Amino acid sequence: MTATSSDQVYADHRLSTDELAAVIARDIPAGAFVNLGIGQPTKIADHLPADSGVVLHTENGMLNMGPKAEGDAVDPALTNAGKVPVTELPGAAYFHHADSFAMMRGGHLDVCVLGAYQVAFNGDLANWTTGKPDDIPAVGGAMDLAIGAKDVYVMMTLFTRSGEPKLVPGCTYPLTGVGCVSRVYTDHGVFDVGPDGLRIRETYGISAHELAERLGITRSQ
Repeated sequence: MTATSSDQVYADHRLSTDELAAVIARDIPAGAFVNLGIGQPTKIADHLPADSGVVLHTENGMLNMGPKAEGDAVDPALTNAGKVPVTELPGAAYFHHADSFAMMRGGHLDVCVLGAYQVAFNGDLANWTTGKPDDIPAVGGAMDLAIGAKDVYVMMTLFTRSGEPKLVPGCTYPLTGVGCVSRVYTDHGVFDVGPDGLRIRETYGISAHELAERLGITRSQ
């Protein structure tokens, strides 16, 4: 497996979840229709510029979702798919759950951002179960998003608590989708993945050379 990159480090520290959410928000094209997965990806909504024109879709049935609701703006009946209270932007629309999934499956979303247990260098995604006997499977809309969105981004920590890479030559967990991921955003760096392999785009708090060694890959310039 070959990774191409420079040795430039874009930040002198590992990024926090909010810092990484801001990086992803920066990369989402203006005017895109976007679904944010449950968990870390929901924080991206708080970092999108007000004039970006990005329309957020949530699978429980809402378009033009705004940032997380705070204080008096909290409405218990207005939440994202992760049950986090959110705001609505002008022009927001609500619809049936089935209609929401039809949008996801029908290729109407430009980008989705999902969490993951593992992503393979070729873009395979594993994010719904580890396959362990005590693990509770949580498919949700991930499979529909993985095949329906035009671009699939993943937001995750790069290493497990025990230090094992989550970006791997081949997934060992049950797959959500095959070759569906185009970019992976992590606390240590940003990577392009796909049929041509893995490419390191940016690194945070670690050089590309060190990162390649930890991931067990070789690099060519």
